[in-house]
Amino acid sequence: MKDGTIISQFAYPSPNPNVKLFLVTYYSGGLRVKGLLAKPNKGEVADGFLYLRGGIKGVGQVRPARIAQFASEGFIVFAPFYRGNRGGEGNEDFAGDDRRDAFSGFELLKSFPEIKNVHIFGFSRGGVMALWTAIEYPEAASVVTWGGVTDMSLTYIERKDMRRMMKRVIGGTPGKFPRRYQARTPLYQLEKLHSPVLIIHGEQDRNVSVEHSYRLERRLSTLEKSVTSWYFPDYTHYFPPQINRQVVKDLSDWMKTKSEKW
Repeated sequence: MKDGTIISQFAYPSPNPNVKLFLVTYYSGGLRVKGLLAKPNKGEVADGFLYLRGGIKGVGQVRPARIAQFASEGFIVFAPFYRGNRGGEGNEDFAGDDRRDAFSGFELLKSFPEIKNVHIFGFSRGGVMALWTAIEYPEAASVVTWGGVTDMSLTYIERKDMRRMMKRVIGGTPGKFPRRYQARTPLYQLEKLHSPVLIIHGEQDRNVSVEHSYRLERRLSTLEKSVTSWYFPDYTHYFPPQINRQVVKDLSDWMKTKSEKW
């Protein structure tokens, strides 16, 4: 069975009357993985939107309200839960083999005949997933990272509370096994990325430091890739609701200007 094939889908309660939600089981690397699909009820739909969540396992789960928020901007949105979550098969491994679930999500969106372009969005740990997916699919219309992780070694250094999990999942520390962390860090493969990139980051972020975005921006600029950065000096990992809504609108508009590429 081809990656991205929908095995089943069932209606899911939507917080927005203008958006339909579906709980989807799809095929990814030999596994049955779960995800959430959102479709706007009205208007012409031209773009797919791959939403890549942050966290791991029970932390940072996909929120229906967030998915509906992007669908209300005119996108068909698909958000993988990643393997091993919400009844899906396999085990999530923090941007290791589970990046295949993001790739398969891209394939799923490509399979819709009404979708002309597919955009990629990653929040927090989803930033790494988004960049890897864009490297795998150079035809992606655009990539957005919001408070996104870009360097796995830096995450290990910054997040003492995550070190035990990272040592277990990745297999040691970046000091002893640097290549294992480099293999999960997309900064070393950005030559293969051809989509325009938008970076969004709050400079007071303590979950994922703004240094992650600085490193991404510097690397993309050195490679003469298309990169736009929106830094917010007063905000943390989570923006105030009113600002959040405006940034969602702004980034959606930015994505739509890139739709002619694909």
